[in-house]
Amino acid sequence: MAGTVVTKLAKKKMLEARAGISPLPKITGMAFGTGGVDAEGKVIPHSETQNALNNEVLRKPVDGFVVISDTKIRYSCTLMEDELAGTYISEVGLYDAEGDLVALKSFLKKGKDADMQVIMECDDTF
Repeated sequence: MAGTVVTKLAKKKMLEARAGISPLPKITGMAFGTGGVDAEGKVIPHSETQNALNNEVLRKPVDGFVVISDTKIRYSCTLMEDELAGTYISEVGLYDAEGDLVALKSFLKKGKDADMQVIMECDDTF
């Protein structure tokens, strides 16, 4: 996810996993929000100290992932017709098995119609 912020909590979990202090929980879902832009429609960047989206409206398990390269995995999540219909999504986050957001991204708002499915993809890149 270009312009993605990896949270400070995620970095702490990775360091502890590398040291053998605790296991690293896997990515299990995507959170969607409407707080990624200001009143003028300009993107509001997230901070690494945030542990929440600015205005979360839905969490869903990821559909799955694809290994793109040795340093990139792409997660996907499908919003069904009845999910977030009429909503303008402008931020997304990946969360782990403990429910903690580990990566956040804001973007220009994207509308979601009631008669369509939308597949959101997020790249986890090192």
